[in-house]
Amino acid sequence: MFRRKLTALDYHNPDGFNCTDETEFRNCIVWLEDQKIRHYKIEDRGNLRNIPSSEWPNAFQKYLQDVSCPFSVQERQEAVDWLLGLAVRYEYGDNVEKYKNCQLLSASNHSKPADPLINLDSNSPDFKAGVTALANILKIQRHDDYLVMLKAIRILIQERLSSEAIAKSGQAKEGLPVALDKHILGFDTGDAVLNEAAQILRLLHIEELRDLQTKINEAIVAVQAIIADPKTDHRLGKVGR
Repeated sequence: MFRRKLTALDYHNPDGFNCTDETEFRNCIVWLEDQKIRHYKIEDRGNLRNIPSSEWPNAFQKYLQDVSCPFSVQERQEAVDWLLGLAVRYEYGDNVEKYKNCQLLSASNHSKPADPLINLDSNSPDFKAGVTALANILKIQRHDDYLVMLKAIRILIQERLSSEAIAKSGQAKEGLPVALDKHILGFDTGDAVLNEAAQILRLLHIEELRDLQTKINEAIVAVQAIIADPKTDHRLGKVGR
């Protein structure tokens, strides 16, 4: 029943503390007064520190009265628990700035986005099954390293399936008027209508080539991101162990 408070106070043996062991009990009381509560001046702690003395229970009873404990020596567990609570309050009071700094540091760390891949167990069967299922849905090529495959999934989702990308893709694209007479076909069919149709087809083909080049560039960027991963040995064509 005392373990949590003893742990908070950095007691040397919080799990094994035995309140019914007389020597251990007395040593704990002295430790609390010396290290945490410090109600007495050092020179006034002699009777409490005299653990083997038969008068120690009287010294302990006086100590309980001096610190205004509502329990007596006969109520040992209640008295110990109350003293531990008092020690915790004093400990916090002595280290309030340290605790505030720790809380501020913790809040600061939580405000920074962490890499969601850091704590993943890439060897977990559930993890592998989930990544494989996602890769199949998104038609991403399989890879021996499931983390690499997951990173490829993340890149695709960020570039194609994020809310910004979806909103952008949903915007209507207004075409620009094109003066066909300014684009040389390069050959003559002998028919003005066919020549115009050929020019239109050629312009559409050029647009398709540009779109293909954009996709090739995106693929190169994704591959470079994987190669840049320190875990990937691109010279061997496999993931380094």
